[in-house]
Amino acid sequence: MSLLVVGLSHRSAPVSVLERASLSVDAQVKLVQDTVAAEPAAEAAVLATCNRIELYADVDKFHAGVSELSTLLAQHSGVGLEELTPYLYVHYEDRAVHHLFSVACGLDSMVVGEGQILGQIKDSLARAQELHTAGRLLNDLFQQALRVGKRAHSETGIDRAGQSLVTFGLEQLAAGGAVTDWAHGKKALVIGAGSMSSLAAATLARAGVAEIVIANRTQERAERLAQILTEGDDTAVRARAVAMSAVPDELTRADIAVSCTGATGLVLTAETIAAAVEGRTGAPAAQVADHRTGGEARPTAVKPAGKTEARETPLPPATVGAEDGCPLDLAAVEPGFSLLGESAVAGIDAATLEQHGTWVDGGTSLLERRRKLGGGTVDRRERTVEADAELIGALAATVATAGRIPELRKPEPVVVAPRPEPVLFVLDLAMPRDVDAAVHRLAGARLVDIESLAEASADAPMAADVDQVRRIVADEVADFAAAQRAAHITPTVVALRTMAADVVASEIARLEGRLPGLDDKHRAEITQTVRRVVDKLLHAPTVRVKQLAAEPGGAGYADALRTLFDLDPETVASVSQADDDSQKNGRNRGPA
Repeated sequence: MSLLVVGLSHRSAPVSVLERASLSVDAQVKLVQDTVAAEPAAEAAVLATCNRIELYADVDKFHAGVSELSTLLAQHSGVGLEELTPYLYVHYEDRAVHHLFSVACGLDSMVVGEGQILGQIKDSLARAQELHTAGRLLNDLFQQALRVGKRAHSETGIDRAGQSLVTFGLEQLAAGGAVTDWAHGKKALVIGAGSMSSLAAATLARAGVAEIVIANRTQERAERLAQILTEGDDTAVRARAVAMSAVPDELTRADIAVSCTGATGLVLTAETIAAAVEGRTGAPAAQVADHRTGGEARPTAVKPAGKTEARETPLPPATVGAEDGCPLDLAAVEPGFSLLGESAVAGIDAATLEQHGTWVDGGTSLLERRRKLGGGTVDRRERTVEADAELIGALAATVATAGRIPELRKPEPVVVAPRPEPVLFVLDLAMPRDVDAAVHRLAGARLVDIESLAEASADAPMAADVDQVRRIVADEVADFAAAQRAAHITPTVVALRTMAADVVASEIARLEGRLPGLDDKHRAEITQTVRRVVDKLLHAPTVRVKQLAAEPGGAGYADALRTLFDLDPETVASVSQADDDSQKNGRNRGPA
């Protein structure tokens, strides 16, 4: 059996795809159960966070495993397999181990070095253990991943580069200022009472907010979190719990709103946020340019009654004045203007325009060609010719009316009104999103969500300690691989020692038959002696074979041992199965 991971994350897929593919807790449970029920997989675990969905499995066939795991991910996420496949990544054996260890150290996080992922890995392992889908391989893998992550944080300065997603999000809301200065004295509303929401509330409390209001669908959990915040020794914040129905009213009093729930639909619509802004400012929240992209908000204009929309005249073809023999006097064109488009024919009279049309068509007047074409179906070239003729005719008509074609001047730069300072700061850490993305275009509100965090983190600097963490990961991957190879031979060694013990017991029984008068003292001494002899004979070979098996390519030593001592394969398999069953039944239930 071999380790396989199939997944997608913020590094492989856009946030819109991650949002659609996100899994509820119930969906994660069903996915794990269906995975172990599939033929290629014997163990399974799901690691699902706000920016990754990964399915780990112990499989006996690589290609069949990739196909089955990909199909299951698509089925349970609700995203079609053809649409999902381009965003999936696959890691196998040592590369899969390396990937999880890197994830545990925060190297693969949206915010490099963040430590919250350790808690999510721990939860993933605990869920797999409760469902009895984690056997020897995944138990060992996830528990060592937790140890590797802790080692990285304790032995390096990765924490200096890393921070929680909550802290990073608050920094984006503060727009480069110190979070403590920005948050001091503000009122905060936290929607949700899970681990991420609890971390957000605690972070805001330490940052110096004056009040935190907790809203959750389960009132009891909200009250428990509020009590923890109020009784905290390191904060002096007022905290209270409210029902979800009170959120619109609380928004009008809050300066900061953080939402992270497990809801599948929007928790805060753009209309709700707009009403909250209006409640604070007394004026409707207008739509403005999206500050993330600089794009303009384009409200729909109402056309005056009786007026029709003017059709834009197409520009001349790109060949205007670009070849020798063109009748247009390009030297007369004012420098600094394009030689293409209307500026190239500014000031040209109708006769010259007609002459130019004849030159474009190689001797046949475009106006004449248009008359010959008439109505009916025409091919693409003829339609192009007709458009050229129409343009020249329009320009000629302008000359007849105005005397010359006016120069098309450079457009004046558009003055964009500055975005007003926000009165409500919104942080959306949920996947799928809790807050309508249209809030980005509301004046008076600043929204930071997973998508904007992904954009901001792309330019975040890497810590100098990242290289040291990578070396730790590489060393730990090698150690894990060696331990797994050594563990692979353990059932064979156990079976060998069991066979030796059976031989000793058989020979002692035969000795008793030959010497029936042997007293207990001498029988015990003989038995102990024989056992010591057998142990000494087996000690060096079994220790050495474990060492050799831990080296790359050492898997063949187990086969050699079984062949040399003629060990029963079923006995070896039963030892391995018994050990796996003991792990599934809770021997290693508590994650490290």
